[in-house]
Amino acid sequence: MPDRSFTVGGYLIERLSQAGVKHIFGVPGDYVLDLMDFVVAGPMDFVGTCNELNAGYAADGYARLNGIGTAMVTYGVGALSLVNAVAGAYAERVPLVVISGAPHSAQRKAHLPMHHLATDYRLQLDIFSRLTACAVLLRESDSACDQIDRAIATCLREKRPVYIEVPVDMVNKTCRRPKEIFLPPKPASDPEALAECVAESVALLSSAGSAAILAGVEVHRFDLQEEVVALLDVCGYPVASTVNGKTAIPEEHPQFIGIYEGGVSRKEVREIIESADCLLSLGAWFTDIATGGFTAKIDEGRMIVANSDRVKIKHHHYDRVYLHDFIPALKKALPQAGELYQSAAPHQAQGPFVPDTQAPITIDRFFQRLNHFLDDNMVLVAGTGDAMFGAAELHTNKPESFVAQANYLSIGYSLPAGLGVALARPEKRTLICIGDGAFQMTAQCLSTLIRSKRAPIIFLLNNDGYGIERIIHDGPYNEIQRWRYHELPAVFGGRTGWEVRTEGDLESALADAQAKPDELAFIEIIVDRKDCTTAVKRLGTAVRKQSTDA
Repeated sequence: MPDRSFTVGGYLIERLSQAGVKHIFGVPGDYVLDLMDFVVAGPMDFVGTCNELNAGYAADGYARLNGIGTAMVTYGVGALSLVNAVAGAYAERVPLVVISGAPHSAQRKAHLPMHHLATDYRLQLDIFSRLTACAVLLRESDSACDQIDRAIATCLREKRPVYIEVPVDMVNKTCRRPKEIFLPPKPASDPEALAECVAESVALLSSAGSAAILAGVEVHRFDLQEEVVALLDVCGYPVASTVNGKTAIPEEHPQFIGIYEGGVSRKEVREIIESADCLLSLGAWFTDIATGGFTAKIDEGRMIVANSDRVKIKHHHYDRVYLHDFIPALKKALPQAGELYQSAAPHQAQGPFVPDTQAPITIDRFFQRLNHFLDDNMVLVAGTGDAMFGAAELHTNKPESFVAQANYLSIGYSLPAGLGVALARPEKRTLICIGDGAFQMTAQCLSTLIRSKRAPIIFLLNNDGYGIERIIHDGPYNEIQRWRYHELPAVFGGRTGWEVRTEGDLESALADAQAKPDELAFIEIIVDRKDCTTAVKRLGTAVRKQSTDA
């Protein structure tokens, strides 16, 4: 007789715990309450957020550092409010498990017009099947365990979101007891294709007068940082990273030259990457943002582009050659370099920062000061716009010290993502950099941060509107209501923040934040409405050109 001493709800929670989930983010609703009882009674903490979108962003930020995250919501109004966060997780390869309660199976079978139903009972599953790597509806207790296992395994293997829909009547149905979790093995490359691919790569790299490496986001997602560093120690090439691949390479590594963003890059970085006779790209995505609005000048005929499951050399490709096999095989095949490239470590803060205490604060001066403030015990979460492009040039050395949604670019992401990061890495202090327009999207998460007793330092860049949109194309639609942002923490039960208008104000605010490491610090940086980083100016111009020339 099979052991049927478990319930489907208990099985799901046990499997998530075994996969490494310690916190579940969500919002209650009648179709999911019974399942939430299992969360509360189990080994994980339930983190209630003010809305479902915040839960999704928080679970995304949590997953980037924890290796897997979970958002749990009710049917219809809950799950559909989560869609944008799930789309972002899919676009950025984030291992997120989305769990939705659902109406009773009998109501579904009878096609009853239940509350929270938009059109028909297939709609929600259909939507999430397009935005996830695996979407399942639990229909029978005998098959539910296998469906749960398949979804979680897919999430861990492919580093993409998955969706599990749980009707209310399924939660307490008995099922088998979960055994030790089966973690999916890494897929193996085709040996002949791998050997031929490596041989061709070695021939190109060895014959090149100059070579360089560009490291991207997939180095992060597939935990390949150590393999890339080992390759650098053999080949000796200079290495840059993309914005979403920032910290894929330790930024104090002697061969690291900086962030490559096409025409937005610093001159030195751009010259090395674009002039290389052979450019080895590892896990990079050549999106418009990663290339500075497609301003990169890289000859495809001089490139080896290795991604998670294929390698493209010049104009042909090798399928079933996986990045986790390609990097160590290439390292083994390359000869030891006689001389290693030595970089000037441009991301390290140069010299002391001397504030002009009476001078108005500017975006550039703020980031210069922040570069001297950051240390290895901090994780920086950067929002879209100046927050991200200014932060990209900061020195963040550790692999888990920088988080940004640098591809999907959903404004408002960084505040709730910072909640997830703070819970995933409680031993480090989270710094959140966000614009005023983005903050208005997800401001309620400030309440959740205070309720959860998290103590991030929040830097709100207030340029009185949607600054990056003004650069692209200005109009009255880029204006927003001006809030007294620094007073909001007190409204939500915390302490009043700092209003920073001068460099002296910033020094006082930073000193206060350092003196109170167990309290949330909110620092509103008020700058001129036309002030922005050089990178945003260049990118905005390039993006506008795409719109008008396409």
